[in-house]
Amino acid sequence: MRIARSIDIPSGATLSNLYREHKIEYPKFFKMDTLCKLGFLASELLLEGDADRFEPREDRAVLMFSRNGCMTNDINYEKTMADYPSPSLFVYTLPNIITGEVAIRNKYKGETSAFLLEEYDEGRMWAVVEEAFQDSVTTSAIVGWIDCRSESEWTCKAYLIER
Repeated sequence: MRIARSIDIPSGATLSNLYREHKIEYPKFFKMDTLCKLGFLASELLLEGDADRFEPREDRAVLMFSRNGCMTNDINYEKTMADYPSPSLFVYTLPNIITGEVAIRNKYKGETSAFLLEEYDEGRMWAVVEEAFQDSVTTSAIVGWIDCRSESEWTCKAYLIER
């Protein structure tokens, strides 16, 4: 396996501006929480320019790792529970929503998984990636460390890994 491409979205970047700057068209973007926006943008930037980008495929996995998962959105959702719980926030209270959004957007039918780790740990992440490549179908994976501590403070590193 090798890293074919990588992307880093630094904390403090304006995600909406980055979305517009790259002329991405996906209206659901503006409804996403920060964690999902980061994972989505990372995948968009990694795949930018791929000719067969939106062809259905079963050979690409989407594996995301995080320390805090969707905790920022969970806190925002909890605040709405005193009055009327917000369905638009509730939908993003699972960290694996990132992998689902990326898979839906790109028509991937391979493995999609989100993992919570105590800290950024390349060794553990690489072990999970290697495990995903053990089947006879997976030939590539979008892998990311996408962690939000708040809506303006995050870490986002993503890779396109190929067999």
